[in-house]
Amino acid sequence: MSAKTKAKSSKTAKNRTSASIVWFEIPADDAGRAKKFYSQLFGWKINKFPDMDDYWHIDTGGGDDTPDGGMMKRKHPGQGITNYIAVASVEAASAKIEKLGGKICMPKTAVPEMGYFAICQDTESNMFAIWERTSNAK
Repeated sequence: MSAKTKAKSSKTAKNRTSASIVWFEIPADDAGRAKKFYSQLFGWKINKFPDMDDYWHIDTGGGDDTPDGGMMKRKHPGQGITNYIAVASVEAASAKIEKLGGKICMPKTAVPEMGYFAICQDTESNMFAIWERTSNAK
């Protein structure tokens, strides 16, 4: 690999959003029971999220590069854990998901001053979410 190619690869990598898991959500039928289970199992700190009914923040205790999560009241019997994956653009990633045979179950939605997300389904019927971080979200 030439020095020019190395420089270009390095520059491209810096400008790309890493497709890493940045958040997760755990649905629960009994939030108190789930909170006790995960707190005792992993030592996670789980506290009510300010100004949100039926939503708790999960502090996993990891470094800045490890995801925290949320716990919420289960919305339907088959609802499982949802992982949120970072993307540069929810709109572009949504289009690519559909092109590859996946589905958009909940379109681009704002979390004011934090970012945008969409809930998706892959070709194997697994649910996941995509997340675009931006303080301009409205």
